[in-house]
Amino acid sequence: MTITDRQQREIEDVLKRSLRNKFQNYNPEPASMPFHTRLLGKDRLALYSFIHSISTNFGTTIFEPVAVALGKNKFQTVASQVIAGENLSSSASSEIQNIMDNLTTASASPNKSNEIAAIRRVCQTGTMRRIKPTRVDLYVKAHSGEIYLFDIKTAKPNAGSFKEFKRTLLEWVGATLATDPQANVNTLIAIPYNPYEPEPYNRWTMRGMLDLDNELKVAEQFWDFLGGDGAYQALLGCFERVGVELREEIDDYFSRFQSEHR
Repeated sequence: MTITDRQQREIEDVLKRSLRNKFQNYNPEPASMPFHTRLLGKDRLALYSFIHSISTNFGTTIFEPVAVALGKNKFQTVASQVIAGENLSSSASSEIQNIMDNLTTASASPNKSNEIAAIRRVCQTGTMRRIKPTRVDLYVKAHSGEIYLFDIKTAKPNAGSFKEFKRTLLEWVGATLATDPQANVNTLIAIPYNPYEPEPYNRWTMRGMLDLDNELKVAEQFWDFLGGDGAYQALLGCFERVGVELREEIDDYFSRFQSEHR
């Protein structure tokens, strides 16, 4: 199964709407940078600021809606910004802390299937506590009933953040099982592209905290999982075509920032 022509058109429409909305609502930050402005030009600074802004919001404004459009032909349900659950048992909370302590001290190696089994055993014992977990960036439910909850991250997450990421993944498991203790749930980090390409993704910073085979999908692994073999390459083609189609609009937008200090 691969991405259809209809899906490609839908994805391209998502990209166009996102960029045009950004053009309508974006204003460069008013910070004065007189030396940079005179050396590089106001238009170049505006372009840099715009790229930085859109990169910061790429996950919610582009990657999430594109992922939904890509996955809905293959899966039963695909949605973004979903709540994994509203409750977590006190026993599950203690088990999650125990898992985190063991990983932090290297007393245990990450093993997601074992961790899920441990949380499942206590998912409805003790006191049920109301929680507000981090929203799931992408919720995917297969026709078999298997659930995948993705946390979409930037291409180069800070190494110190993986402890927090791991806890979020475990809490999603606990919250899901608090609602349905039989649920077949997977929680993963998704990194949309490999900044080291053509070299393999540098995953050493995650080792010891994430089960790399079961908690991480990078670039092709993520997009081909959603859309089938070849989806990643087809997706790059969608981005390129939209870039070509909107080139004049992009150039016109940035021409307003042409500086007299060049």
